[in-house]
Amino acid sequence: MTSTVLRIAMLVAYPLLAHWASVGGGDLAAGLALLDLVALVLADALLKPLAWAWAVLAASAAGLWLLIGTPWPALLLLAPPMLFTGFLAWLFARSLASPRGALITRIVAALERREPDQLAPDLLRYTRRLTAAWAWLLALLTLANGVLALVVVPDGVFARLGLASPWPVSQEAGSLFANILNYGVLGGFFLGEYVIRHRLFRDRPYRNFVDFIRQMGALGPGFWRELFR
Repeated sequence: MTSTVLRIAMLVAYPLLAHWASVGGGDLAAGLALLDLVALVLADALLKPLAWAWAVLAASAAGLWLLIGTPWPALLLLAPPMLFTGFLAWLFARSLASPRGALITRIVAALERREPDQLAPDLLRYTRRLTAAWAWLLALLTLANGVLALVVVPDGVFARLGLASPWPVSQEAGSLFANILNYGVLGGFFLGEYVIRHRLFRDRPYRNFVDFIRQMGALGPGFWRELFR
C-alpha cells in the first residue's frame, strides 16, 4: 500500500513539475521532475530499502545537478511524454496478438472472475476493439508529443539545432499539452468509454463507476504486474 501511494504521488508530481519547468521554473524544476521519474522507477527498491537503489538515486541527483545551466534538462523533459504514450501504445497493440488475450479482454475477464475465452462473444469482440482503440489513441498522442518536441520554441529540437520551426509552438503551450492535457484526453476517453459500455452491457459485476474503480484496484498489484509483463 505504501509503495502504491508513493507511486501515485510521484505520478501526480511529475507533470506538475515538468510544466512548472516550462513556465518559469527553469533548470531546477526540470531536474526535480527528472529525479521524480528516476525515483518512480526505483520506488519498490527504495522502500525495501536496497542500497543500490539509493546509490542510483543519489548519482542521478548529482548528475542532474551538474546539468543545471546546460540545455540538457529542458531537452530531456521533451522525451517522457512521448516515451510514456509510445510504450503504452506498444503494450496495447502487442496484446492483440497475444494468446493470453487483449489487455482490456484480460481486465474484463478478471473482473468477471473467468478466463478471457469464457467471455460472451459480443463482450469479447468489444474488448478487443477497445484495446485497439486505446492503442490508436496512444499512438496518435505519441505522434503529437513527438511533433511538439521538435517544434516548440525556444527549447525544441529544431530550435536547439538552429533550425526554424515549421510550426512554432510556445514552450508553455507545448508543455500544457504534453504534460497536462495528455492525461485529460486519456481520462476523458476512459470516462466516455465507461458510459458507452454501461449502455451496451447492462449486466456488469459492478454497480457504478466508483464500484468499477474499486474493483479494478482490488485486482491487486500482482495482477497488474502480470498484465503488463
